[in-house]
Amino acid sequence: MADPSRTYVDECLGGNRGLAEAVARAELPPAFEEAWRAHLLPRPWFVRASETAAFARDLEGLFELLVSLPLRLFDGDLDRYAAEVGIDPPLAALLRRGGSGVPARFGRADAYHDGTAFKLLEFNLGSEVGGLDMAVFNRGLLRVPAFAAFAREHRLDHVDIAARTAAVLRDRAAPALAGGGEPVVGLIEGRGGVGPYGRLMRATVEAMAEQDIDLRIGEIDQVRTRADGKLTLDGTPLDLVLRNFAASQLLDDPAGPDVAEPFFRAHRAGRTVLFTSLESGFYANKSALALLTDPRRRDAFDAGERALVDRVLPWSRTLHATAPAELVDLCRERRDRLILKPGAGYGGLDTFVGWECTDAEWDKAVRVAVERGGYVAQERVVPRPEPVYDPATGDVHDWIAALGVFLTDEGYAGTHARANRADGGAIVGMSSNPDTRMVGVFSHP
Repeated sequence: MADPSRTYVDECLGGNRGLAEAVARAELPPAFEEAWRAHLLPRPWFVRASETAAFARDLEGLFELLVSLPLRLFDGDLDRYAAEVGIDPPLAALLRRGGSGVPARFGRADAYHDGTAFKLLEFNLGSEVGGLDMAVFNRGLLRVPAFAAFAREHRLDHVDIAARTAAVLRDRAAPALAGGGEPVVGLIEGRGGVGPYGRLMRATVEAMAEQDIDLRIGEIDQVRTRADGKLTLDGTPLDLVLRNFAASQLLDDPAGPDVAEPFFRAHRAGRTVLFTSLESGFYANKSALALLTDPRRRDAFDAGERALVDRVLPWSRTLHATAPAELVDLCRERRDRLILKPGAGYGGLDTFVGWECTDAEWDKAVRVAVERGGYVAQERVVPRPEPVYDPATGDVHDWIAALGVFLTDEGYAGTHARANRADGGAIVGMSSNPDTRMVGVFSHP
């Protein structure tokens, strides 16, 4: 079957203005317009359905491996596990609060396709991952006649991220509902968090409203506890809190982690569900992935598990002050093949790209990673470039994409993409590269 990416570009070059301008012509809801219109790629991204389904199944297996690591490698000692992956004691103590010991399988895996298969870069677990709103892009684009015709011809499909998430929220909120009907959900940020993230949060509210979920935005100190233990926001009872704050925000809060104690109490009492618990942070750390590829640990996994790890994970190792000298030397030697990432970082911030560094810069980066600790050295994955037609200039350029693959307890929950020009640098992320573009993803046979 023809590659939809190449066919899409060829039709644009052939004068199909309806297709070339489909993204620009798509009618999108106002909050999404405000948040993303200026940052959209001029065409959607396409993935092969069978490959995506297989990768999603691998992610389910990888999640089970991740949450088994404390028991499998550290005899169930969560403190030893936390120390190994670079989680300091105050953060580890906070991640335990309000948890059940079994984190929710909810998050987004970021991956490149290297031309052969998907390779996992990081596994962002927890409800604060973002990106639920991108589903409205796909729906809006399908209402454009030229694209709808293209989608029919090429048998394009997509899994609606917002719809899958709404189903999870309904299920999780059910025990706290006072009666029938839909749950009221608080999308709660840390103190001062709505200012910088408000436009993205409003787009999420809009996407959830299309799924008949009543989502209310607030900050952690605006939530009150009713006499019966249920949480309220502006006087409205909340059946579920969709946590948009990270544990690190609580540690940085002048009031300390105790500001979240009402959420933990309400969750334990079954009055308001906290989704997700902070314990997801134990397994979202990139150093947890490094444990899976560490040759010293391979005997802890059976043949099928080792094959899974080898299939989806690039070579990764954690660097810290007590890292073996031979590992540090190896990282120095492999400058053109490695990237250094903070284990608990996001968006490409504080990341060092070996092949974009001089020898001196890389030597300093490795030294910084060792001194600070908690850094992961990961083997370079070269993403497959794909052509994108620019309707403003008529030019075609190669772009690369980081696919965000969503996973819930029910399995695969859709994909979106962040994309850069192939010559625009190694880090594909809005936080570190303003030229990054967002786009919805469609699958094809």
